[in-house]
Amino acid sequence: MNNEQTTSAPKLWVILARTYNAVAVYLESTIAAEGLGLSDFAALEVLLHKGPLTMSAIAEKVLLANASMTSAIDRLDERGLVRRVNSESDRRVRIVELTAQGRTFISAIYERHERELEALMGGLSRAERNQLRHLLKKLGYAASVASRANKEEHQQ
Repeated sequence: MNNEQTTSAPKLWVILARTYNAVAVYLESTIAAEGLGLSDFAALEVLLHKGPLTMSAIAEKVLLANASMTSAIDRLDERGLVRRVNSESDRRVRIVELTAQGRTFISAIYERHERELEALMGGLSRAERNQLRHLLKKLGYAASVASRANKEEHQQ
């Protein structure tokens, strides 16, 4: 019997969850070697690639609750890797930006992180990577639509 015809949705969910967990454990161990947690690394990475942002914008991009993001930014601030500055356009808003030390630190770590991910995914061809990306985005979109529909259904 063809495995493609017998793979159920629950089985795919288990495979996806286990794959995510395995990759996350690997990445957490490489990042921990730098004295960072995953949320700290994610915040630094977003600031490196997107520039200065509010804490809520960072939290949204790295899929963390605001309280968790505050803790991460506090830790990074204590290490001198980020600083909080007042927004020029709205004094109520605080912007988080990398310090020079933070930029140097995350740039080096991110380069290694990128190489490690490339090695980890080296068993996938370019076509397989593109197909996986397309399929994961398709699944994510379907889940997002279903989640919104479910939320609307329960609000009525």
